[in-house]
Amino acid sequence: MSRKSVSLVGLVLLCCHASLTEQRLQGIFKDPKEPIDERVKDLLGKMNLEEKVGQMTQIERKNASAEVLKSYFIGSVLSGGGSTPKVNATVKEWVDMVNGMQQASLSTRLGIPMIYGIDAVHGHNNVMNATIFPHNVGLGVTRDPQLLKEIGAATALEVRATGIPYAFAPCIAVCRDPRWGRCCESYSEDHRIVQQLTEIINGLQGEAKTDMKGMPYVNGKTKVAGSSKHYVGDGGTVRGINENNTIVDDSALYGMHMAAYVNSVAKGIATIMASYSSINGVKMHAHKQLLTDYLKGKLGFKGFIISDWEGIDRITSPAHSNYSYSIQASINAGIDMVMVPYNYTEFYDGLIDLVKKKAIPMSRIDDAVSRILRVKFAMGLFENPLGDYSLINEVGSQASSEEITCTIEKWKARKSTYFASPKECRQDSCGNNWTAGTTILDGIKATVDKRTKVVYKKKPSDTYSSKGKMDYGIVVVGEVPYAETNGDSQNLTIPAPGPAVIENVCKETKCVVIIVSGRPVVIEPYVDKIDALVAAWLPGSEGQGVADVLFGDYGFTGKLARTWFKRVDQLPMNYGDPKYDPLFPFGFGLETKPIPSTKKPEL
Repeated sequence: MSRKSVSLVGLVLLCCHASLTEQRLQGIFKDPKEPIDERVKDLLGKMNLEEKVGQMTQIERKNASAEVLKSYFIGSVLSGGGSTPKVNATVKEWVDMVNGMQQASLSTRLGIPMIYGIDAVHGHNNVMNATIFPHNVGLGVTRDPQLLKEIGAATALEVRATGIPYAFAPCIAVCRDPRWGRCCESYSEDHRIVQQLTEIINGLQGEAKTDMKGMPYVNGKTKVAGSSKHYVGDGGTVRGINENNTIVDDSALYGMHMAAYVNSVAKGIATIMASYSSINGVKMHAHKQLLTDYLKGKLGFKGFIISDWEGIDRITSPAHSNYSYSIQASINAGIDMVMVPYNYTEFYDGLIDLVKKKAIPMSRIDDAVSRILRVKFAMGLFENPLGDYSLINEVGSQASSEEITCTIEKWKARKSTYFASPKECRQDSCGNNWTAGTTILDGIKATVDKRTKVVYKKKPSDTYSSKGKMDYGIVVVGEVPYAETNGDSQNLTIPAPGPAVIENVCKETKCVVIIVSGRPVVIEPYVDKIDALVAAWLPGSEGQGVADVLFGDYGFTGKLARTWFKRVDQLPMNYGDPKYDPLFPFGFGLETKPIPSTKKPEL
């Protein structure tokens, strides 16, 4: 046979081999008509160890270059708090960034799309001009599941508008001690209210028609995969210290803290995030009994469990002091995806090494990756991996919630209004400057009669109101901005000069005090000095909503979803406790009716 003939046969064989390889890689996993678990099984069988470990790795946006995404087969990327494509990034720039990363993932051998995640607990708060709804502490007093569903749908739409298909929400903690810095993220001290408000999942993910029995459910390109958090007992830590130990018996653990997770699983929640905290001394990120045996076993959860930010690092003390052990303990306990977020090479190499040493069985890796792929298939990520530019105008288009929590005595406005607030600030002078909206002062000015004189004073003297001859005073005081551990407080006092402002204004003028806070705070010393009290909680981007109820366009309807204590030495104190002596009890809240404009007093 001639050399030419041999070469020709070799070429034919090579082409045949390439064709067979392509057919093998296509397989049934790319066919959306096939059952999800069949697609998972098919794709899993085509993956090597490195690709599987990559799927279990979530990295921060700053690390997610095309080279990293392709070389490490990264399964997920996230934006940490404040991590954006650029300062004041537009919605289009968000979509461009996410799609660019996705193109890198799609170019890998198997073309498995990555899933981009972000915090959006009460709105898409990392994005310019997004709608920020009242925080969970305020939403809980509405006891309105339909409202929560609408908020979930609005949030999902704005998240998807930025090209992001995964939101780390909802937070379903049952806060039992307001000293906890994350109590603002909890709907109530009563698990029954928290359970009712898991209806937000149907807004975020879409509403399944039947009990999903643990299967993840995400319906369409305007919905997101959700993440119920933080599993479990994060709201019950000793003295309300963030990430601390929750000492609890089975009755409280399963009857109270676990209750809303049962609802979440039934609604098809896609993912569940583990808590930094411990249950009776065992770190949740290493708690096999609760992660695997109970959540995946007894409750039948079939989505994936994701760690919190550097959550596995904190299994040891000090954190990251024995990272190999942290990887082994967390993965064997049941963590499926690890929010690394920076030291991805150490995690990736460490997990591969532990599998090769048989410290972590391949069956555990296959279970984790199957769950991750199941969620990606369920949400249609393989069919629609890229962000949709047609949605970019949806950000900021949703009407903000007007359900403002309150406890208020009946009061009437007269001729001139005096507004005092050490907290009043534009979005560019405190908090963040990403959000469009109105301040409470803006809302008041827009609501009162044009003939009404509104005088604003940030820190009035003790004689200012008498000299100014004001008819009424509106005092806005409350907590300074905080998040997570920075919010832990053992005294829960209103910071200066808030108390002095209350004293100075209310001793000379009939006044209403509006408290802006993420939880009940110490107000007993001032209650007798004021004429009306409004708990506005953390009202979101529309201060106009506070003015609407203040001046009677809408009635006050909220009922306390947590106990308002008298003194911190009473804490923890919750409804149903033997020694229950609150300032305002759980369920308290005076109601008012809207005042027709024709009957409103002239201002």
